[in-house]
Amino acid sequence: MLVGVPKEIKNHEYRVGLLPSGVRELVHHGHSVVVENNAGAQIGFDNASYLDAGAEIVESADAVFERANMVVKVKEPQAIERSMLHESQTLFTYLHLAPDLPQTQDLLNSGATCIAYETVTDARGRLPLLAPMSEVAGRMSVQAGAMCLEKSHGGSGMLLGGVPGTHQGRVLILGGGVVGQNAAQMAIGLGANVTIIDRSLDVLREIDARFGNRVQTLYSTREAITAEALAADLIIGAVLVPGASAPKLINRDLVTQMKQGSVMVDVAIDQGGCFETSRPTTHDDPTYIVDGVVHYCVANMPGAVARTSAAALNNATLPFVLELADKGAETAMRNNPHLLHGLNVYHGHITNAHVGEAHGMDFVEPEILLAA
Repeated sequence: MLVGVPKEIKNHEYRVGLLPSGVRELVHHGHSVVVENNAGAQIGFDNASYLDAGAEIVESADAVFERANMVVKVKEPQAIERSMLHESQTLFTYLHLAPDLPQTQDLLNSGATCIAYETVTDARGRLPLLAPMSEVAGRMSVQAGAMCLEKSHGGSGMLLGGVPGTHQGRVLILGGGVVGQNAAQMAIGLGANVTIIDRSLDVLREIDARFGNRVQTLYSTREAITAEALAADLIIGAVLVPGASAPKLINRDLVTQMKQGSVMVDVAIDQGGCFETSRPTTHDDPTYIVDGVVHYCVANMPGAVARTSAAALNNATLPFVLELADKGAETAMRNNPHLLHGLNVYHGHITNAHVGEAHGMDFVEPEILLAA
């Protein structure tokens, strides 16, 4: 199979779909790889390192999309990239289709086989290709929030850990999954007062066992969210419904009642965000203020630490890339139900129920289409 790796073009996105180590593995398996010029240069992987691994360097994304049987990316394809997809191609990347109708429609029109990292599962029902970026985003969310609390960034001037004789900052984390637990780890390390709210008692027990009395755990109710949000200096939105739009846990009315200079970091913004006042921002212009509350809603947070993120992502995706290349997409998905869960669009059909529901479109069970 010919595998293509284009250069990412989203704002301040420096990650790359395959590192040279991954290219070397594909070549060892008998496959060919084309990489766009300088695709990994910004994070220390120059053309020479890809050539040494056995890749061919091409000058443009056009050449990658025209030739590749499978395109491996990081972020969802932008409009110009979607226009280059064709029916015989497999796209393997993050998609986040539920809040993105234009992308969904373009992928349907392309006829391509589109497999989303964020809905691939494992034997325990977890999301192994989302987990490494959730770990990064969770840890970064507290870094970003602490910066936004500084007065020069519009915040209240609160130091999260405080100093002797002053109050600690109060951090509220909505969602106790991978993002939430990694955010808690960082917030605890900074000396903050941390509360996690989740609707799963099993998750709350897991958090209690991991962090003990360093974290307050609460079951998710409107009353609990409201009371904690009004007291918080920093709120981390870390909720996830796999493949679906994130639920709106903090509405506009509640934002108007929150502390002036408090901060909300919406890690769920890729799935539409979990605050009613959220809208996607970029690393160029990461924040905005609503009713005195600073919002940080960067849709590709891990892109800011691109070298670490790219390595972590490649570690997780490479086994699946090899499986798709070795067997072909259809056979690989028939043989591996966890990879099949990643299929979101197939030859003009939506194959993920949450995506179909989000857009009011019909979806077809992927097993039916592959059997045909």
